[in-house]
Formats: sequence, structure tokens, C-alpha cells
Amino acid sequence: MGQTPSTPQPGTKLQVIGAGLPRTGTASFSAALAILLDGPVYHGGTQTTIGPPDEITTWMKIMRLVLNEHPLDRQQALTLIDHQLYAAITDAPGSQLVPELMEVYPDAKVICTVRDPVAWGKSMTQVEGLVRSSWFLRVMLLPLPGMRHFVDYLGLTALQWRRIYGRNGGPGGAYHKHIEWLKEVVPEERLVFVDVRDGWEPLCRALGKEVPKDIPFPRINDSEAITRTVRQHVRRGLIRWVGLFAVIGAVSSGVYFLQR
Repeated sequence: MGQTPSTPQPGTKLQVIGAGLPRTGTASFSAALAILLDGPVYHGGTQTTIGPPDEITTWMKIMRLVLNEHPLDRQQALTLIDHQLYAAITDAPGSQLVPELMEVYPDAKVICTVRDPVAWGKSMTQVEGLVRSSWFLRVMLLPLPGMRHFVDYLGLTALQWRRIYGRNGGPGGAYHKHIEWLKEVVPEERLVFVDVRDGWEPLCRALGKEVPKDIPFPRINDSEAITRTVRQHVRRGLIRWVGLFAVIGAVSSGVYFLQR
């Protein structure tokens, strides 16, 4: 997250469904896939926060339809998903929509990035901090197209996690429940687990690709990226608010002097 958003490329076939939870090296994984698959990769955290404004609202609509658990709603959700012109999709919300993605892309390999569960739990507390300050974020992001929906998007994501992992779906329990869920919904021959700390070899072996020569495996810090991105958006929102109040002040002053 926090990198440059990818641009869809017409004619691109989705080859990989990234099933790893956020904070499992999904940004590094996405960058590696872009090299191996020679195509744009849809990293959910990046696309929904710094991509086109309609990215976040489209995923919100998809999650609402999936949460309704009605056959017609599910079909509509699948129709909305079936527009990806990327070589791979990674990170949330796709990692909680694996069955739907597999149905739309039956030939795609499902690859789940993993890391130490304890370290993952500590890292995910950062997201919980964002939710706890949701009133502040809601106000600061209100002037920004797309991002004004971010708090509601997080709320829908939390509901989706609870639907899959149960009440104990936070950092304390979601990691192991996610692995169990994937083993239930993904055929064994289609599911691969990789740790980005292991570099190119396991990923290339899973995809049947040669290890890139003289290209180091990408190393991107997900936690630093999301912190930087949120701060940038809050700063942008604050600037918009200052500008708005300046305009209101100028208009009010003009009206006052005209009435004198």
C-alpha cells in the first residue's frame, strides 16, 4: 500500500488471486508479481486509497451485495468483479472475496502470503487505531472524493471479516481462521502459501517462472506505507477545509460590506 496505483491494461488476463491478509507483505508481493507476470497488479490497499475515486465505492457495493448472501445479489457482485484488467489482484478486500474471485477467474492460481502470526497481530493494531479515530478521519477526509467514504469502507471490511472469521475476527484470531478458511474454500492443488522473506524461488516455483536475473526481490514496508498514505490524505483534507473556510470568510465579508 502507498505505492503508485496500477493502470488497467486491456487484454490482460488475471493469473493470480492474492489471498494473503493485509500486512503479510502484500505490497512486496504485488511488486514481484508485476515483474513476473509482466502486467499491472491490483493491490487493494493502494487502489482504494490513491487510485480513482470510484474504486472504493465499487468495492463497497460489492461487499454489501456479498454480505446480503442472496443469490441474485451474489450474481450482481460477480458481475461487478468481472471487470479486472490486471494480471493479479492482492490485499483486501480481495483476500476476503476469494470464492467470488475464483468463480469469476477459474484458471487463476490462489497464492496466500504468510508471516509470523504474532508480528502480524501487532502490525494490525495500527488499523484498529484508525477505526478508533474514525470520527476524526471522517471529518478530515470529507472534502476528498473517494476517500470521504474510507471510514464506511473500513466498517464494511470489518463486517466482511466477521462474516468469515466470526466474532473473534480481529488481530487476535483472524490470522489462523483465515488460513483455515482458505483450505476449506480453495482446492488443494490450486492453493499456494509463500513468505515474501524467502525471495523469488518459492513464488517462481509456484508460477512456473524462472527467477529474474539481476533483479532483487522487492522489499516494501506495508506499515510505513499506510501510515504515510493516511497522513497525506489527512493533510490534503485539512488544506481543503482551510481553503473552504477561507472562501466562506471572503464571501461573508463581501456580503457584509455590500450591506453597509
